[in-house]
Amino acid sequence: MVLSSRVRLWLVPHAALLTGLVVWGIVRYPHLPSRVPEHIGSEGVDAWTNRSVGSAFWPVFLYIGVTVVLTACAELTLRVTPTAELPDDAAPFGNALVRASLNRPRTRTSALWFARALLALNACMGISFLIFCAVMWHSVPEREIPGWLFPAGMAPIVAGTALMVAAAVYDRRAPAAP
Repeated sequence: MVLSSRVRLWLVPHAALLTGLVVWGIVRYPHLPSRVPEHIGSEGVDAWTNRSVGSAFWPVFLYIGVTVVLTACAELTLRVTPTAELPDDAAPFGNALVRASLNRPRTRTSALWFARALLALNACMGISFLIFCAVMWHSVPEREIPGWLFPAGMAPIVAGTALMVAAAVYDRRAPAAP
């Protein structure tokens, strides 16, 4: 799939975050203890695993996967025909159901808002991964983690989700094209 210029430009922050995570991880990896956190619960680190590339870099691999999926979703959102541009006889049983669909943007402008909100959500998730990597890539194995870590790690994801909700509200309130 060839990405449109509207999507490629919005991938710059993701490339910067991913590059930063990879470089930081490569620099930190030789200094990591033999056991790294596998799971962080409400009481701190509650599971450990032996250090390996997979166990130390799983947040980076996850961020790569999420970036691929959300980028594809953003591109497909821009390629779908908005309900305002559907002909009246497009659906075999009438177009009212298709036009009322929540999974199709109403206009090209709202499709662009959805695509940008998806990519902004992805960047917010990258920031959260960056915060959680700070715990995983700590040189000294510590069971206790700071109490602010979970709210700080989740705050960017909540902000990105709010952008998605704002795009959906914009789409539902936008005037329909003639």
